[in-house]
Amino acid sequence: MKIKSLIVTLVAGTFFLGSCNNFKSSKVSLKTLADSAAYAIGIDIGNNIKKNLPTAPGGKNLDQKIILAAFTSALNGDSSQIAASKVTAVTQSYFMKAQQVEAGKASEIGKKFLDENGKKAGVKTTASGLQYEIIKEGNGPKPAATDTVVVHYHGTTVEGKVFDSSVTRGKPATFPVNQVIPGWTEALQLMPVGSKWKLVIPAALAYGERGAGAEIKPNSVLVFEVELLEIKK
Repeated sequence: MKIKSLIVTLVAGTFFLGSCNNFKSSKVSLKTLADSAAYAIGIDIGNNIKKNLPTAPGGKNLDQKIILAAFTSALNGDSSQIAASKVTAVTQSYFMKAQQVEAGKASEIGKKFLDENGKKAGVKTTASGLQYEIIKEGNGPKPAATDTVVVHYHGTTVEGKVFDSSVTRGKPATFPVNQVIPGWTEALQLMPVGSKWKLVIPAALAYGERGAGAEIKPNSVLVFEVELLEIKK
């Protein structure tokens, strides 16, 4: 989840709940549709934060007791220890710094992985920094940037955690060569149809400083096994 979206969720949730008063217990009586709707909204906000907070940079380091205390304070209309005008700025500052720390760690890990992988027999490195190893060499044509291809792929982090896999889904993916991450666009144009390659893609040729979702952190080097099945006519 993007940091901005998480901040909106946290702040909106806090102030939405803070507009209610006299909250005393989690055990409530749902006598009317309005009661049920109120409960459902509360559950939705709680689940949203519970789901997304741990995946955000620095999210796991936040003390849930403090979050709950602030929620309770807002619910009861108590004076806040942080001015309402500063809530967004404080939250944003924390997550931005946490993101920078994670990005720095990922960058160091990625650089070490690229250095070690590049020394392995059979691994070739292009001018852009893309690394590839031929697992199976095909004898078909090579796609152009404007072609649409059908591929099977299996993507992992350098730690080996799977973040996406058409192989696992059991269905090949179809997409234009020039509408994927730069590392893929470059590699696919070098691959004859029928080939299967292992790609190690530097962050600059993947998702860079922005990352992608919970699994792909900022500045992450990505590893793919890609099999080019056909060029779609």
